[in-house]
Amino acid sequence: MMGQMNIHLIIFAFFLLLTSTTISFAKDSQELIVGMELSYPPFEMTDAQGKPTGISVEIATALAKKMKRSLKIENIAFDGLIASLKTGKIDLIISSMTATEERSKSIDFSIPYLKTGLTLLLGAESKVTGIQDLDKKGHIIVVKKGTTGHQYATNHFKLASINVLDKEASCVLEVIQKKADAFIYDSMSVYQHHKRNSATTKLILRPFKEEFWAIGVKIGNTELKTQVDTFIEEFKANKGFEKLGDQFLKEEKEYFKNANIPFYF
Repeated sequence: MMGQMNIHLIIFAFFLLLTSTTISFAKDSQELIVGMELSYPPFEMTDAQGKPTGISVEIATALAKKMKRSLKIENIAFDGLIASLKTGKIDLIISSMTATEERSKSIDFSIPYLKTGLTLLLGAESKVTGIQDLDKKGHIIVVKKGTTGHQYATNHFKLASINVLDKEASCVLEVIQKKADAFIYDSMSVYQHHKRNSATTKLILRPFKEEFWAIGVKIGNTELKTQVDTFIEEFKANKGFEKLGDQFLKEEKEYFKNANIPFYF
């Protein structure tokens, strides 16, 4: 009798454990975890209280709402985002990431949601007229680690020296202090850095290489990728991206228009 009671208790305990685990898993599965590096305003940044904000945060919030899931944002260094996605630490990457052939070997990408390109931030006295002038002995090109600017410089420059840094601000400072001849980065950021440092820098804003940003998804997660693609199409059709551009980038949109350079979204 005692033996049967113990068996029943064991079975009951196992049932409770199984049930609680299932409930916990179901709860966790409702949370959409998005990775981004919160140091790239106005796309990914923090407000005065340290809370995530910016265009990518707005996109992630709208996506989670569409999927009826709660949102959690993980602040991860840009060059660690793909590894975090592959290991399951995050569900998606929404961090101004360019969809490239090299990255597509490690992760899947959604359909593009933004068009951009690589441009140049130069010293105020620079004689450089374009990317073709940079690959020369004695020239120093600064790039942020893990970015497409880093990839481009590595693949195309044979004579110039390449200085790879972790922080965008450090790259800009190298140009300002005349320690580097050029910083290769996206057009919006180059515009903003020049605006803040107009006395010490100049810019070549028309992209020498077009790129497209997309949302990163773990390879094989076709269901999530389909949901993300559908969201992007609907969000664009409802002028969601256009509204974000007006909210966060109104001045930039006007500048690009006057310079006859196609704008992002």
